[in-house]
Amino acid sequence: MKTAILGAGESGVGAALLAQKLGHEVFVSDGGILKDNFRQELTDKGIPYEESKHTWTSIFEADVIIKSPGIPDGLPPIQTLRQSGKEIISEIEFAGRHTAATIIGITGSNGKTTTTRLTYHLFKTAGLNVALGGNVGTSFARNITENKYDYHVLELSSFQLDGIVHFRPNVAILLNITPDHLDRYEYKMENYVRSKFRIAMNQQPEDILILNADDPEVQNHLKSKHLAPRLIQVPSRFADTKRLAISSPHGGGREGA
Repeated sequence: MKTAILGAGESGVGAALLAQKLGHEVFVSDGGILKDNFRQELTDKGIPYEESKHTWTSIFEADVIIKSPGIPDGLPPIQTLRQSGKEIISEIEFAGRHTAATIIGITGSNGKTTTTRLTYHLFKTAGLNVALGGNVGTSFARNITENKYDYHVLELSSFQLDGIVHFRPNVAILLNITPDHLDRYEYKMENYVRSKFRIAMNQQPEDILILNADDPEVQNHLKSKHLAPRLIQVPSRFADTKRLAISSPHGGGREGA
């Protein structure tokens, strides 16, 4: 399996480490200058890379391409890759295919970093084997590569969600939706809203989706959307935390989430 990785930040390097562990033939390409620590890590691991350019002929040879969320889908080379039938996914999608752990995914226009860190803190304080990752801290792929966790608490940006195919969080949380990054969404709010709701697109009836009951964009989208997971709508002043308890497949009774 040949895997090309576009972007050599924390997300890209984490994906490269996981791909190497899985036995893939890995090539990392970054159009900018790599940070010293990432360059050294790739060198130490013997992972081929390039910086300040993209050698598209080499990238086209890959079976799967893992794209940094910072690289717009609308770039001509990316569109050409898609048109040729190449699979282009995010690091979140790639990592999610290689873990059986329980995933708590958190997105929203505002407050997702704070909520993600708080959720991780609660799980950690409860003594659970949990990792913090995604758009904050260590990449999801690196966490999977280096340790075997029972839980992954992930901050997920709309750009990361745009690159998922089968990624399925057991618990998804959508905090709010306000206009942001619209230049990446053809300046159409409905495109941005759809991107945020991708967090739930693969969820099943046994999964949980927690939504903001007072957010107008969230509520408007719900009117035309059938969602498979169990839905919990939380008002802004919600205080009954017992209703948010979820059973743990890893034992230990019930955990607040």
